[in-house]
Amino acid sequence: IMQEDFLHYIWKHKKVDVLNLRTTQNEPLQIVSVGQHNTNAGPDFFNAQLKIGEQLWAGNVEIHVKSSDWFVHNHEQDTAYDNVILHVVWEHDTEIYRKDHSIISTLELHHVVDPYLFDNFKKLFSNPKSKWINCEQDFAEVDTFILENWLERLYFERLERKSKSIEDMLTTSKQDWEAVLFVLLAKNFGLKVNGDAFLSMSKSFDFSIIRKIQSKPEQLEALLFGQSGLLDNDVQDPYFLTLAKDYQFLKHKFQLNNQEVMPLQFFRLRPPNFPTIRLSQLAMLYHKHHNLFSKVMELTSLEAFYNVFMVSSSSYWETHYTFSKSTKTSKKNLTKSFLDLILINAIMPLKFCYSKHMGQDLEEDILNISNAIVSENNSIVKAFNGLKQISKSSLHSQALLQLKSEYCDKNKCLQCAVGYTLITK
Repeated sequence: IMQEDFLHYIWKHKKVDVLNLRTTQNEPLQIVSVGQHNTNAGPDFFNAQLKIGEQLWAGNVEIHVKSSDWFVHNHEQDTAYDNVILHVVWEHDTEIYRKDHSIISTLELHHVVDPYLFDNFKKLFSNPKSKWINCEQDFAEVDTFILENWLERLYFERLERKSKSIEDMLTTSKQDWEAVLFVLLAKNFGLKVNGDAFLSMSKSFDFSIIRKIQSKPEQLEALLFGQSGLLDNDVQDPYFLTLAKDYQFLKHKFQLNNQEVMPLQFFRLRPPNFPTIRLSQLAMLYHKHHNLFSKVMELTSLEAFYNVFMVSSSSYWETHYTFSKSTKTSKKNLTKSFLDLILINAIMPLKFCYSKHMGQDLEEDILNISNAIVSENNSIVKAFNGLKQISKSSLHSQALLQLKSEYCDKNKCLQCAVGYTLITK
């Protein structure tokens, strides 16, 4: 089935015999400028320049599969289309008239497009429901250099998308970057299972409280544990009782409320990922580093990041995973694989967002760090690697997630460097 996207692609990239174009009324047509592609409401290309017959025209271009689609979309009732100088269609089945009853010139494409282009298009879009991605049979053919450049662009596109939610947090926190970092870290310390619960906990009090109690590790833990509902039970454990007492003091002093905080899950988690351990590690990170945000923004290498974030839980948790029972002693350090996830999902988007706000160019730092982190190994990355062994770093794996969700799943092959390469081969 013909798609308008394909016709946009043909017009935008002049994939026609440009020297011999004629309108359906047999006027010679010369493309001076195809115009600016418009992806919002209104004509498809703005400010095109065309020579039709002896007349030079400036105006908009509208594209449809059939000429009669003009009426299907009710353009004849929309003044936004009064300035259309050319109607580009795959199949011309009716004349379109302006308000003064003059005919809008029409270019019919199916006579002037190279058959190989159409064949490649049909191959790419045939049986989409039976394929994981449209180009799976030919993905391996795409030149690695083209793919690498496209993945780098996709990586920054993904950072751009992630920075939208960061900008919302900045607005809420009155441009407090430290507070935004805390919220992002909390969410990611909770991982998939407790991410939303940790996020709700981090938003349940003002970050200024962390600043006030940073030098007191037990109070930090009491704040995070108490707000998360972990101090609500009746546990006869000396450390639990200390935290509960500290939390009651903080609750009264800062008028704390945790009614909106989501409940935590322990089920199906490995003990090192228990929320007790992760909250203690987060508390110790903030005890160890005052002004964590400025330290994070100064980091230019993966090793430097590991050095800052290499903290362990408080000493009580060296012999516990929960309050109720003790275990053999083990240091509960943040591991490099865990820190890689924090970097990918929290630090790099924040660094990108901050560099945009400050008008700094941190692209090189971001690329260096993201290329140094090993590739994620989720089902999407595995599937792409099955087609072509491409993902070697977190830059690649993040870019592939962007490719799958924003291009492959939405059939945007014609806006993708892979699809473009395969259609023009």
